[in-house]
Amino acid sequence: MPVAATLWDIGGVLTTSPFESFNRFEAAAGLPQDFIRGVNSRNPDTNAWAQFESNQVTLDEFDALFRAESGALGHPLGGKEVVELLSGSLRPRMVAALRACKARFKVGAITNNLRPNEPSMAPKDAGRSADMAAAMALFDVVVESSIEGVRKPNPEIYRRACERLGVAPDECVFLDDLGINLKPARALGMRTIKVVSEEQALAELAQATGIDVS
Repeated sequence: MPVAATLWDIGGVLTTSPFESFNRFEAAAGLPQDFIRGVNSRNPDTNAWAQFESNQVTLDEFDALFRAESGALGHPLGGKEVVELLSGSLRPRMVAALRACKARFKVGAITNNLRPNEPSMAPKDAGRSADMAAAMALFDVVVESSIEGVRKPNPEIYRRACERLGVAPDECVFLDDLGINLKPARALGMRTIKVVSEEQALAELAQATGIDVS
């Protein structure tokens, strides 16, 4: 089936991964490496993070829930501290690839994020915020967990993106940095790319789409 659309995760794909910020924080705070990811991976459908990204709890509630979950693992950490680590930097080469795809295909974003009126992954300074806004404006459709009330890897969020773009899943290429988010996309028929590095992702995207995205 020819490609009709490319679908993109934001954090870890279009921007640098928040996991990098997590690791820097953990090192500075004397926490085990990947501790925050470990908290988030326990009970992933119902934990504090899942509830926050699907807009089921407020920031204050998330703060308390995450502190309880991390405390149960031996290192109590407030959720607000974690939220402050989420801002990533745009990857210019990935943005250029997005522009190249937009010239040929429909483009959409599927992102697990925080509600618009809460602190989020958006850059704090004006220049970076403007660059992020310009990049996000390239998308024909943006499907956000905090608005939809459903998050990756629930297949419903992928279906909604396809419906709004007017494409079938098997006409899509989807990029994400987490394998758990790619599995349901593949099950729906999408071609998937796990973003491990920019170089690798761009090479696989070029192969999948047949266009120069370097």
